[in-house]
Amino acid sequence: MIYCKDVRKSFGTTEVLKGISMEVRKGQVVCIIGPSGSGKSTFLRCFNGLVSIDSGEIYVDRFAVHSTNLDKLALRRNVGMVFQQYNLFPHRTVLQNVMMAPIHVLHQKRSEVEDRARALIRKVRLAGKEAAYPGELSGGQQQRVAIARSLAMNPQVMLFDEVTAALDPETVGEVLVTIRELVAEGMTCLLVTHEMGFAREVADRVYFTDAGLIVESGPPGEFFSSPKDPRTRAFLERIL
Repeated sequence: MIYCKDVRKSFGTTEVLKGISMEVRKGQVVCIIGPSGSGKSTFLRCFNGLVSIDSGEIYVDRFAVHSTNLDKLALRRNVGMVFQQYNLFPHRTVLQNVMMAPIHVLHQKRSEVEDRARALIRKVRLAGKEAAYPGELSGGQQQRVAIARSLAMNPQVMLFDEVTAALDPETVGEVLVTIRELVAEGMTCLLVTHEMGFAREVADRVYFTDAGLIVESGPPGEFFSSPKDPRTRAFLERIL
């Protein structure tokens, strides 16, 4: 489903990604961890074309993301992304937020979109909140609306960029439950996360990045119990 080779990216004179390679199979869950500033979020944003790469190759399903001829709109129909900040439209209700992209981007019929949007709102356990505005919801509820909004485009891949980082501890669990359910349904997922327990539980493979490089990767049981690289060990000792 995802293949990237020797991906490099610089911002000015700062090289953020220094030759990263990765493969993700359909239905696989990959968690990317590492210290702040290690290039995790930049790397994730390369997969849906939000960040263009300087060199290397990225393929997501049938899309050559590195190509100058990339149809970014078509790519983003297939690759959903949820950010740390919810980015909901404050003057639109929950239902309207979830319906907007399929109607205005995909030009789908409102009646069909509304049925699917209501089902997605139920899926993220927000039934009864369809007429609420984002300002009336908790952070965890807003983040679940953001997930439903992304799912409304029927993506093949979901990217999650530290989606619990801005939440208080009481609402983190609400969002993680929603992601667990997507994983159980077979959605291909890439997650940048600081939730180590969650990564250990749901990931098929964990990648540790530092200074723009993948330092180490492996199945979560092996990765967390016996990391091989000293930088990985030092990082895990600080946070576990």
